[in-house]
Amino acid sequence: MLLRVLFSTLFLAGGFGFGHAQNVIIEADEPITQMMDRYVELNKSRNFVQGWRVQILATPDRQRLETVKQSFQYRYPNIPIDWEHAKPYYKLRAGAFESKLEAMRLKYILQQEYSGIYLVKDDRITPSELIGNL
Repeated sequence: MLLRVLFSTLFLAGGFGFGHAQNVIIEADEPITQMMDRYVELNKSRNFVQGWRVQILATPDRQRLETVKQSFQYRYPNIPIDWEHAKPYYKLRAGAFESKLEAMRLKYILQQEYSGIYLVKDDRITPSELIGNL
């Protein structure tokens, strides 16, 4: 009985145009169109996006940074790694993700080998650096 009601509902819905493609045309005033065009141009010119990285190390010792970086690159050649210097610390960061959830996956994998790692927000990620799903 329930199957008959469901089938009848779907059949009637198809008869009212729900199953057909519809075109929607939006007409906007000229100032709105100009504002949207400007918004699109500004976003095209952005060189960086916000995202997340996994910080592996923060140390004042540059030699330690280089050692850990080389070891990481050997073990994970497909994961980008970079460092920055914010006096007095050298910070080693891996990956580049749009969402925190994606970065958490990498953190989970790496925390077996690197203690004290954590996620950091980064607003200087180039779109080409972003990593897809691991």
